[in-house]
Amino acid sequence: MTALRQLLPTIALLMLAGGAHAFDAMDRYYIFFPERTLYATPEVAGLAYEEMRFPAADGVRLHGWFLPGQPGRPLLLFAHGNAGNISHRIDNLAHFQRLGLAVFIFDYRGYGQSEGQVTEKGSYDDMRGALAWLKKRGWTPQQMIYFGRSLGAAVALQLALEEPPAGLVLESAFTSVAGMGWHHQPLLYALLGWWALTSRYDSLEKIGRLRCSLLMFQGENDRIVPPKMAHQLFARAPEPKTLYLIPGAGHNDTYDVGGRPYWSQWRAFIDRLFPPPAPAEAMNNGSGP
Repeated sequence: MTALRQLLPTIALLMLAGGAHAFDAMDRYYIFFPERTLYATPEVAGLAYEEMRFPAADGVRLHGWFLPGQPGRPLLLFAHGNAGNISHRIDNLAHFQRLGLAVFIFDYRGYGQSEGQVTEKGSYDDMRGALAWLKKRGWTPQQMIYFGRSLGAAVALQLALEEPPAGLVLESAFTSVAGMGWHHQPLLYALLGWWALTSRYDSLEKIGRLRCSLLMFQGENDRIVPPKMAHQLFARAPEPKTLYLIPGAGHNDTYDVGGRPYWSQWRAFIDRLFPPPAPAEAMNNGSGP
């Protein structure tokens, strides 16, 4: 009841703003936690990159970074979580570069240097805009792996249904906003959540329509997204699929705690989708020129 008493004044103030804007404000208060300031660029990790400005599908101007990869390797389209901005993911970018991947990471509207205010629909339009920009650069979805963490998992899944990539990687994915509400504050969500929030991000309803290879990561000690949600999503997902549980990992430390076995899963997934060229001597088999 304490949480409810704290929430009611906020709801009352937001309702005074009127209409659908009040519900969008509730989403921004409880779901989205953007930061405007970029604290660093990939340069601090010695990474080459291009700074990009591009339109979302609905025209909102967005900001992102493109990091080139090794010839013949796929591109990773990276949808980050609900807090911070792209400058908080530089260490993660460095790891992906070690795998030889090109990476395109961008900020949703309202995050970092991207214009606008974030909504569920807007986040999908942002991801669509990122893909459209990459297509103009000559990339196709079949040359890509979509990667989403936490909230970004729902965003990446939506694009994968619309424009299937070679593979989809979901990390710390939740089933839906409703599922999260019932898990963390069941009484509050029962009383208010069904009408006070407009965002749904219902990945559990969608994932059965996936038509590409899937790799899922989940920390076994995640206190934000319970591991049972990963199992629920995985059970609904069609083959081919892999779920890798990370012992001792929480929500935000998956690759740090996962270490070498975590990155081995990444490498194996990439190599299945994009087999590395065989050595010349194996290809010739002793009978070539």
